[in-house]
Amino acid sequence: MTVVLALRCADGLVLGSDSQITESDRGMSYPARKLHDLGSHAAWGGSGARSVLHDVEELFAAEADEIVGARDVARAIQERVVPVLRHHYELFIPEIPGEEVGGTPSAYVMAAGYSHGKPFIVKVDPSGLVGRYEDVGFHAIGSGAPMAQQAGALLGHFEMGERDVDYGVLVVVRVLDALAVSQPQVGGPLSIVRMTPDGASRLDEERIATVREHVERWEAADQRALDGLFDGDP
Repeated sequence: MTVVLALRCADGLVLGSDSQITESDRGMSYPARKLHDLGSHAAWGGSGARSVLHDVEELFAAEADEIVGARDVARAIQERVVPVLRHHYELFIPEIPGEEVGGTPSAYVMAAGYSHGKPFIVKVDPSGLVGRYEDVGFHAIGSGAPMAQQAGALLGHFEMGERDVDYGVLVVVRVLDALAVSQPQVGGPLSIVRMTPDGASRLDEERIATVREHVERWEAADQRALDGLFDGDP
């Protein structure tokens, strides 16, 4: 199971993912890096066919500056992802004699960051359709996306769009850790990229450990608020 989620805050963006890859047809799961740099001010992640995402990774690495510097960053991403999808669709063999095909060449790609000083959250789905979510402020892809969307909705009252990006990092880590507890296919270590107009930075394990300490304090504060909710009621 894969989950990649993006969150917009008042002064920045956060992109986060787990690192567990599942190959159901082979009965295997293993850790792999799912978030990749897209120049100095953005990052991207994907879900689906590894062959497609490998080709996208090479293409994005070679053309990151052109993509992020394009007049329309969403179209620039779409124009590069769609030919890769088409190539793999055309060569895919859906039926293999004597074997069951366990996968497909479909993949989702989501990128977030800053282009010309403005934030963007862009997704390209397996049909090549592009979507923009910076105005929505939250989006997720992968088989764990529905649960991530639900978790994001449950935390919506904290109004992360009005808070500093460091609060957004807390939300992303809290959501991903919650999914890891409820879904064994979601596994660590987590990948977290924090982005502002000044640039993107990847959190190392030490920084994520510090974030988790803050999340524990947040959860404890939630518990105290709930414990005292009915104090003084008639």
